[in-house]
Amino acid sequence: MRLILQHLQKYKLYVFLNILGVFGFATAELGIPTIVAKMIDRGIVLNDRNYIYKLGILILTVAIIGGIGNILLAYCSAKVSTSITRDIRNDIFKKAQEFTHTEYNKFGVSSMITRTTNDAFILMQFINVIFRTALLTPVMILISMFMVIRTSLTLSMVIGGCIPIICFGVYVIARTSDPISTKQQKGMDRLNQILRENLTGVRVIRAFRKDRYEMSRFSKANEGYAHNAKKLFKLMSVTQPAFFMLLNIAVIFVFILSSKMIDGGTLQVGKLVAFQEYMFHAMFSIMLFSIVFVMYPRAEISARRIEELLDEEPSIKNSENAVTHGDESGTLEFNHVTFKYPEGQVPVLYDISFRTQKGEVVAFIGSTGSGKSTLINLIPRLYDVTKGSVKIDGIDVRKYELAALRRKIGFIPQKATLFSGSINENVRYGKHDAIQSEIEDSTKIAQAYDFITGKSNQFEERLEEGGRNLSGGQKQRLSIARALIRKPDIYIFDDSFSALDFKTDAKLRKSLKSEIGDAITLIVAQRVSSIMDATKIIVLNEGKIVGIGTHDELLKNCEIYYEIAASQMSKEELER
Repeated sequence: MRLILQHLQKYKLYVFLNILGVFGFATAELGIPTIVAKMIDRGIVLNDRNYIYKLGILILTVAIIGGIGNILLAYCSAKVSTSITRDIRNDIFKKAQEFTHTEYNKFGVSSMITRTTNDAFILMQFINVIFRTALLTPVMILISMFMVIRTSLTLSMVIGGCIPIICFGVYVIARTSDPISTKQQKGMDRLNQILRENLTGVRVIRAFRKDRYEMSRFSKANEGYAHNAKKLFKLMSVTQPAFFMLLNIAVIFVFILSSKMIDGGTLQVGKLVAFQEYMFHAMFSIMLFSIVFVMYPRAEISARRIEELLDEEPSIKNSENAVTHGDESGTLEFNHVTFKYPEGQVPVLYDISFRTQKGEVVAFIGSTGSGKSTLINLIPRLYDVTKGSVKIDGIDVRKYELAALRRKIGFIPQKATLFSGSINENVRYGKHDAIQSEIEDSTKIAQAYDFITGKSNQFEERLEEGGRNLSGGQKQRLSIARALIRKPDIYIFDDSFSALDFKTDAKLRKSLKSEIGDAITLIVAQRVSSIMDATKIIVLNEGKIVGIGTHDELLKNCEIYYEIAASQMSKEELER
């Protein structure tokens, strides 16, 4: 398979050592029966003790060579299979970092997890089998068949009759297992999806008392997966018993024929003993080699799923001759921007145009689904515009190197995402080389310092996955501190104050004003009180700009803004 061969290039030394191990192991397995045959026919029959001792030392030497070869086989197969699997998982993870929401939606998070874990594990097993048997068994088969024919052409006909039967059985099993393996892997994707939904949505499930429904849903998916797994295991379990039955039948025929040949003096007892060993190795090697073909369909499906992911080109990537700096300084412009989601039918933003510069605060407000979050997602290129352009410092964002573009931006999303680890580690996520004083300063501005120092371990307090041991407001303040520590050119607050009480909100906005006054600040908000002091407020409705101005101007000129403000403020506050 292409995927395995690509990664195998780095491990040529281990491939060479594996080949040495193959010949060392084959020397012992096939050489010892030959020596034993001579020991019986010449040493024991003629009672030649010196000859027996001489061959005994030779057997010991060959056994040592075989032992070394077996160790090499085991070590190289384990080393290569685990290393290639590690490399594949690293490649998948690296590729996932390049994906946009479009690619995540295409594959699904649960499927990507399955491809990284289960599919990679199946490949590891297959590679291990290849190195343990696929290189060894052809050598064993060829040498064994040569020794079988050399020992007795008549008895070798028995093996010749068994080989087509084994090959036909392998073909049938491989063809049958292919569609079952495909269903099984899709079933694992479904299991992961349901499990992930249940773990992340456990509170909703319990609140709506849907435990039994979810158990039924999981059981149905689990039963489907188990059904396909049973089919595969039943199919595989037939292989070994069928082989040994065939081997035993072959042994019976060999005994019948050899007894007549020994009576006729055309075959010696030692050669018969050796022939049985050769026959066992020949047929057993064929069976082991057939296991590779039995495993291949499942491994090929896993490899194809991984290759599909690795071959996927991200829809957003660096352009040729990407730049890191703009022509101007401290400007942001939307120029007739229209945007439609890749999977969508109609645009969600229509002809959006505005311009701002450093020191200004631009706020976006509108009803749910008006396109506020979508608009700001276009700035760091989480999506690309369908028409028009977004320019930072006079350069279209599509011409920027992605890393350079995103270094200019401090993004605080709607949902505060924290990672398992200490508070220090989470804040330093915005600037990996930040010193402790910078961390403390950013948390003070974000109004997070007091609750952090109130914890037993303070900045070394460990956060659970997703920051589950913090409240919504605490998570939002840490997310803000994480963006502040970068000191970017553009701050984007995507409804990042929604979980804060009014007092904390006011204190935070006051401290932000002095801290980020020289940057461009974009705020998506639902509360009018959070954006009243903005330099410019942009009102969105159904993806269109229906009003631009200050708070006082919009109260007079924009009906939608007035309705939003009237729903949140008293009559006296509106008239003030």
